[in-house]
Amino acid sequence: MSDNVFHAAPSVVIAYQSGFGHTAVLAEAVAAGARATGAVVTPIRLGDLTDDDWQTLDAADAIIFGTATYMGNVSAGFQMFAEQTGRRCQQGTWGDKVAAGFTNSGSKSGDKLNSLVSLAIFAAQHHMHWVNLGLGPGWNHSAASESDLNRLGFWLGAAAATDVDANPDEVHPSDVATCEHLGRRVAEVTQQLVAGRAAAQAITEAVTAGA
Repeated sequence: MSDNVFHAAPSVVIAYQSGFGHTAVLAEAVAAGARATGAVVTPIRLGDLTDDDWQTLDAADAIIFGTATYMGNVSAGFQMFAEQTGRRCQQGTWGDKVAAGFTNSGSKSGDKLNSLVSLAIFAAQHHMHWVNLGLGPGWNHSAASESDLNRLGFWLGAAAATDVDANPDEVHPSDVATCEHLGRRVAEVTQQLVAGRAAAQAITEAVTAGA
């Protein structure tokens, strides 16, 4: 069996909505983290998706969803995208892909957990495998710093807080680094899953050929 069977670079898509540019900065960080592992990464900003965009989503090994949190939930733009996937949900097009999520709001909490839960449920409806953030909480004791990873203490996905009057380049560096971590983690988990599937298929083929 060729080593290439077990080490093919996974394809990761970051599908995100961004109204004012803050979530776009986080999407770039997620993409950078995933690329650092050798993954093939394609960011797709949600809106009027082309046929090529949908084909890229359908072919991906992993999709990381990103949205701003508005009024305690995912944005209207992201929800519109989610509703456009109804037929794919029924047909199981994204079944067994890896999934994860990130979000941003102006408040430190801002009910971002509700948005992450919505993203996780959306992924579950597509029968995807959700990957959590994989970090302990930062900035929660006297010797801690707001520069800690996961400074806001979320576990289901990555969450950021950006002042509503801040420019996109003022997104908190810790939140950017946390999103980079998420991208790396998802890409690594996806690589393991892809390699495991390839190994299982190769073993099955070898057993069948020897039967």
